[in-house]
Amino acid sequence: METVPRTTGRIAFDQFEVDLRSGELRKRGHKIRLQPQPFQLLALLLEHSGEVVTREEVRAKLWPDDVHIDFDHGLGTALNKIREALNDSAEHPRFIETLPRRGYRFIGAIRGPITKIAETAPATETPSAVAETTRGSLWKAALWLLALGGTVFAVAHVWLNQRSHAAGLVLKAVPFTAYTGLEVAPAFSPDGSQIAFSWTEDKRLPSDGYDLYVKAIGDENPVRVTTHPSRWISSAWSTDGRSIAIHRVTNAGSGIYLVPARGGPEQKLRATYAANSVDAAISWSPDGQSIAFSDAASSEGKRRIQLLSIPTLESTQIPHDETCKDEQMPAFSHDGTKLAYVCALGWEEYGIAVQDLQRQKPRILQTFRGWVRGLVWTVGDRSLILSQSQVGNENNGFRELALADGSIRLLPYGRDGSWPAISANGQRFAYDTYSDGHNNIWRLDLANLHQPPVELISSTRDQNFAQYSPDGSRIAFVSTRSGNGEIWMSDAQGKGLLQLTDMGQPSGTPRWSPDGKQIAFDSRVNGHAAIYVLDLHRRQPRKLTINVDEPSVPSWSRDGKWIYFIGGAGPNGARIYRVPAEGGEATPLSMMSGYGPVESFDEQRVFFAVHNGKHARLESASLKPTGTENLVQGMPALSFAANWAIVQDGAYFYPADSPETLTYFNFATETVRPVFEVGRGSYYGLSISPDGRYALYSQLEGITSDIMLINNFY
Repeated sequence: METVPRTTGRIAFDQFEVDLRSGELRKRGHKIRLQPQPFQLLALLLEHSGEVVTREEVRAKLWPDDVHIDFDHGLGTALNKIREALNDSAEHPRFIETLPRRGYRFIGAIRGPITKIAETAPATETPSAVAETTRGSLWKAALWLLALGGTVFAVAHVWLNQRSHAAGLVLKAVPFTAYTGLEVAPAFSPDGSQIAFSWTEDKRLPSDGYDLYVKAIGDENPVRVTTHPSRWISSAWSTDGRSIAIHRVTNAGSGIYLVPARGGPEQKLRATYAANSVDAAISWSPDGQSIAFSDAASSEGKRRIQLLSIPTLESTQIPHDETCKDEQMPAFSHDGTKLAYVCALGWEEYGIAVQDLQRQKPRILQTFRGWVRGLVWTVGDRSLILSQSQVGNENNGFRELALADGSIRLLPYGRDGSWPAISANGQRFAYDTYSDGHNNIWRLDLANLHQPPVELISSTRDQNFAQYSPDGSRIAFVSTRSGNGEIWMSDAQGKGLLQLTDMGQPSGTPRWSPDGKQIAFDSRVNGHAAIYVLDLHRRQPRKLTINVDEPSVPSWSRDGKWIYFIGGAGPNGARIYRVPAEGGEATPLSMMSGYGPVESFDEQRVFFAVHNGKHARLESASLKPTGTENLVQGMPALSFAANWAIVQDGAYFYPADSPETLTYFNFATETVRPVFEVGRGSYYGLSISPDGRYALYSQLEGITSDIMLINNFY
C-alpha cells in the first residue's frame, strides 16, 4: 500500500498549544489567527527550543533562494506577528529571544511533546483520500446502474448528489472572485452557470461604490451590469435569465429596479426605504410574477414582507405575525408555495418564519440569538440554510434548518461566511466572506483641526471602544491582539500597553468608574452576556449579580453608586436599566429598546440610542424622577448607535446623512456644527478627553471580501 509522510506532534507551552500538523495556534483552546509564514517560523523555533536558530538557518528553511523577497523585512514582520499572537515583547521576552547578530531562541517552558520525526500512514487515511475513495465507489455504483437504463441512472444521480452532502464528504470552497475591494451578495442564474454579485473597489465600509456584475463560472471576465455606484445592491434573476431585479440602497433614495442581465437601461419598479444590506434582500417568485421584498411605510417605520406584482407594480403585504418587530430577507421556495423570512423578535434575537402562501398565519420554525446575514432554500425545499453569528459563539457560520421539525445542523464550511446562494439544481453553493479587516484607534486634536489625526493604537488586529480615564491620563480599549477581544490599557499617548483581562471569550465596552480605580465591561464567558467590574489594583474581574438576562454595555453614574446597562430580550428588546455598583436588583429606566446608556453631567437623566427603522436617534430618560423618556429635540439621526459621546453642554456624533463627518450638537441652542471629515469606516466607540481637547475613534482598515464557490454541493 502506498504511504505518505504525515507530521504529528502538539507542542504546549504556557497557555498555548501548537498543532504542527494542522498549522493551528490555540490559547486555552481558542484558535488564534496566525498567517502561514509566521506559523512556520514559530514551529521552527519550537522544534529547536532552547537552541539558537541562526538567521541563515531561518532563511534556508523559510525563504529559499528561488523566493524573491526582502528577507529582513519579511523576517521582522513574521516575528512581530508571532509576538502579537503570543502577547510577547522584544524588550522583555517571555517566549522568543533575539540574540543580536546571531539569531533567535525560544525560551519558554515546553509542556508538551516535540515530535519532529515524520511517521508513515496509509494515504487512504487522509480526509481527502477518504472522500475520493468514497466518491469513486459511489460513481462505480452509479455507472453500474446506468447499464440498467437511463431512468435508473437519473435516480442514481440524484441519490449520489444527496449522498455527497449528507455523508459529510469533503467539500472544498474555492474563490470565485479575487478582485481588489469587496465582492458580495452572490445570486445564481437559473441554469447555475453564472453568478451576479455586487462589487466595489473601495476597501472601506460603508462604501458608496457598489455596482452589479455578472461572471460566468470558468470565465475571468466579469460584465458590469449597472453604472450607478450605490451603498449596497442585492439581486435576483428572472426565471428566463434575461433580466435581474436589483434592490439598490443609496443616500439619495433606495428602490427596486429591473436591468438586462448583460447590462442596459434600467426600469424602476418602486421606491423603498431600504437603509442597509439586510433591508435590501429580495427574491423573485418561480412563476416570474412577483418579487418579495421588505419595506416600511416610512423611514422610521417597521419593516414588513411585501409582494411586488411585476405586471401591475402593485404591492401586497403578506400576513403578519405580531411577535415580529421587523420582517426581512424573504426567500421563495423552489415550488413557489412558501416564503421564508427573518422575524426580528428583540435585541439580538430573531426567528426564521415560513409563510404558506395559501394560508393566513406564518409559522416560526426556530429562534436564534445573534444576527443573520442571508437565507436560502435547499434543493427539494426540505430545509433552509442561513448565516448565523453571535458574539462569543465559536460555532458561527452556516446552519441548515429542517422544515419538518426545526432541527439545526452546523455546516462544516463557510466559517464567518454570509449571503448564501444555491443553484437551482443544488449542484453549486456560493457565499461571500470577509477577511483582513481590522480597526485601529485614532486621535483627533479638536483644538487644532488643521493637524491630521494621529493613529494612536494600531496592530494587525482589532482595536476599538477606546475610553479616556476620568483624569485623561489613561485609555481603556478592546483589542483582539491576544486572540479574543480583551480589555487593554495604555497611557494617553497610546504607549505602555497592558492587557487587563484574560477572559478567554469576547469582552467589550470598557467604562471607567468616576475615581478611575475600576473598569466595568461586558463579556460572554459562557455564551451569555454578563457585566464584570475590574479593580485595577487587584486585577481580578468580579461578575455582577443582576436579576436581568443578558446584561451588557455598562457605564457608571457620576457619583459611582450605580451602573447603567442594557439587558433583557423580549418584545421591547434590550431596555435601559441601572443597578447598584455592587450588583443586585436592577431598575428599568426605559420602555423602549436602547443602546449605550450614559448619565448626563447634571445627573438628571440618562442618554441612550434607539434604533428605529432606518437610523438611530438619541433619547433620554429622566432619573429624578425615573420613567419619563424624551427624544433629544433638534438633534439629527445618528449613523450608528455605538458612535456618540456626551460632553458638558452637548454631544459629539456622526449624523446619518453624513456618516463620515464628526459633528457637534449643542443641547441648549439645538445647533449642529460639523467638526471634522473623519472618513468612512468609523465604528465602535467615540470618546472625548475630559478637557475637551481630543477625540478618540476607531476606523476600519484594509477589509476585503471575495465570493467563494463549492461544487457538487448536493
